[in-house]
Amino acid sequence: MSELTHASAPKRFIGGQLLGSSQLVLGVILAVLCIAISIAAPQFYSEANIIAILRQCALVLIVASGMTMLIITAEVDLSVGASLAFVGCIGMAVLNSTHSLALGMLAALAFAGGVGLFNGLVVTRLRVNSLIATIGTMMMLQGGVYLFTREAVQNHNQLASFTDLGAGYVGAVPVPVILAALIFVVAYVTLRFTTLGRYLYAVGANEKAVRLSGLRSERLKLFAFVVTGLCVGVAGMILSSLMNAGQPTAGRGFELTVIAAVILGGTSLLGGRGSLFGTLLGVLVLKVIDNGIIILGLNQDLQMVVPGVVIILATYLDIIRNRANVR
Repeated sequence: MSELTHASAPKRFIGGQLLGSSQLVLGVILAVLCIAISIAAPQFYSEANIIAILRQCALVLIVASGMTMLIITAEVDLSVGASLAFVGCIGMAVLNSTHSLALGMLAALAFAGGVGLFNGLVVTRLRVNSLIATIGTMMMLQGGVYLFTREAVQNHNQLASFTDLGAGYVGAVPVPVILAALIFVVAYVTLRFTTLGRYLYAVGANEKAVRLSGLRSERLKLFAFVVTGLCVGVAGMILSSLMNAGQPTAGRGFELTVIAAVILGGTSLLGGRGSLFGTLLGVLVLKVIDNGIIILGLNQDLQMVVPGVVIILATYLDIIRNRANVR
């Protein structure tokens, strides 16, 4: 175990300094965006608009919490968008047939967790690069959802508990925001304060040292894939509640937003470095930009352009950070 600690400690120390500075920059960018948009559109700070931003952030943050853990292990999952749509359709179908939100949620979580398990096994057992493996899974899910249903699965039960999942409140706080906060806190505590979290960082930083220390790096990566899948299950049911239907096309482009937020937050695609607080800031920045595009009356196609630009710029910044680590 001493070899593992020795191999990963210097990199994590320098990386922590760089992460701190990048989060400070993100915080400044977020503040500037909020001020600029509110000057151009005073309704930006209206209660309804703030709630809308929080709901949008919640969906992305739920999946980004799992994705951060996964990318820290130097893997990635591009199938989360397609899985999100499929999960909503399955959860809604089970809900319609059983009249039980609990069974609908269990079906959604089982399916999404199964997708994560499948991705993890393909990557760890078959040794397929996670980028290629999850693109393949994405294509299978995009086609498979149309084999499952040719159209949206409408809600035929009108269960109040299901409606509250996406549109309900606890006091003044939307239910999706509470669920996102709970998942975020659990993921943050896991990464920041537990031995499991340290092992996840170590796998991404130096997988060979992890294996030499006697740990099974494949199991750690498999865990991260399954957790990401379970997060997709929760987000998929919230989204289907908001739309009151399971939509086969609901997750198009969602994976890009999630990955863009994680990378923008300072998590390295090479693994071994990252922060959930940075991911939270990344989600906020992207969703404030999206909201600004809408309330300023700009072309909404820009909402797909922005994550692409962010991925390129954030990846370039990641390269610069890695060079600094080497020095």
